[in-house]
Amino acid sequence: MSTTPRPPRQTTRAVLASWLGTTIEYYDFAIYGFAASVLFAKLFFPAADPVVGTLISLSSFAVGYVARPLGALVFGHLGDRVGRKSILVITLTGMGVSTVLIGLLPTYGQIGVAAPILLVAARILQGISLGGEYGGAVLMTVEHSAPGRRGFFGSVVNTGTTAGMMLANGVFLLVVQLPEAQLYSWGWRVPFLLSAVLVIVGLVVRTSLHESPDFADIKQQGEVHKLPIVDVLRRSGGMVALVTLGTVAAGVAFTMASVFSLTYGKLALGKSNTAMLGVLLPAAFVVLICVPWFGRVADRVGVRRVFLAGAAGLVVVPFAWFALLNTRQYGLMLLGFVLLFIAYSANYAVFPAFFSQVFPTPLRFSGMSIGFTIGTIAGNAFAPTIGASILEATGGWTGIAWYMTGVGIVTLVAGYLMPAVRPEGTVAAQEKLGTEAAAG
Repeated sequence: MSTTPRPPRQTTRAVLASWLGTTIEYYDFAIYGFAASVLFAKLFFPAADPVVGTLISLSSFAVGYVARPLGALVFGHLGDRVGRKSILVITLTGMGVSTVLIGLLPTYGQIGVAAPILLVAARILQGISLGGEYGGAVLMTVEHSAPGRRGFFGSVVNTGTTAGMMLANGVFLLVVQLPEAQLYSWGWRVPFLLSAVLVIVGLVVRTSLHESPDFADIKQQGEVHKLPIVDVLRRSGGMVALVTLGTVAAGVAFTMASVFSLTYGKLALGKSNTAMLGVLLPAAFVVLICVPWFGRVADRVGVRRVFLAGAAGLVVVPFAWFALLNTRQYGLMLLGFVLLFIAYSANYAVFPAFFSQVFPTPLRFSGMSIGFTIGTIAGNAFAPTIGASILEATGGWTGIAWYMTGVGIVTLVAGYLMPAVRPEGTVAAQEKLGTEAAAG
């Protein structure tokens, strides 16, 4: 058990700082996803066929995820070597700079092929910064929280995902009301430039934090590893793989709901972006309520049980979601999003507490960052492009639903294979678990 005290004020600041970072992270990625789905095909990737232009634009969305492993390797290693706090200041700064740069870029019509090249470069920088952001953010919360409360506090941080998505789509909902000429000349830049304000607020909060108590303990005891990135793969490689597979279903569900649904609404349902956002945003409030509720439940019944229940939901809900969307009736479409978001909430709520406790403390930042980052590539990165490709090839939604169900089964199996360590487990028990997992 950690001997470093956890002042309530520092726990609150850790939750706030991590929540802000997660909100900014998903705000940045959501505005890019929205722009890639709706605007960037014309601004940066003009093509004779609008569908082809959209597919290329969505591929640039995936590039940010592909760049994440480099950030996970570098920042995960440094987070286990020098501490959580300093790395989180660096990653948040990198996120803000890259997002603002995107908002300042000239378009294809202004500088030609250099425009998409610069866009992809900024997207790569964004991805590298984000590679170390999530793992470090949730660890600062979990490690500042008392055992037995980590499910709840970790889940609060995860509401930042939806808060960022809702904020991004709300901003774009206002921006797309502009006349088309203004939207494509300067309006699309506004959501990216607004990221600077969020980042400044986040940095002010993060710089006031103390170092994680768990990391302070291992540093005091001389247990910091010289090469954590190597040791975590050597000792807990199996757990890294399971975290990767355990991440994909929630990633696919969230990205299909927040990004692909706009493309699907336009191409298959004949619905405008405003109409789809009018369904998506109210339904997203379900996540803000359900994620912390499921986190509280997990502290009572165990994080693994809640994780598995959510994964099982993500296996069956995609068919109901698409069937309800295709009614084109507002109430039923809203119900479809609500059902998908409830299953997503149960699964995603316990990521911080579940995934962090399966790694020994000195290797947590590296293990979580690598596993989660690779999982987001397999899940979030290509989901919109895969969905659009299936829709183009089949003309229907059934194949897309089977794709979502398939990744749900993968996550369900991964969660079943991961050990059930209760939130009140001691640090010593977690260290033992990491050793046993490596031996297995």
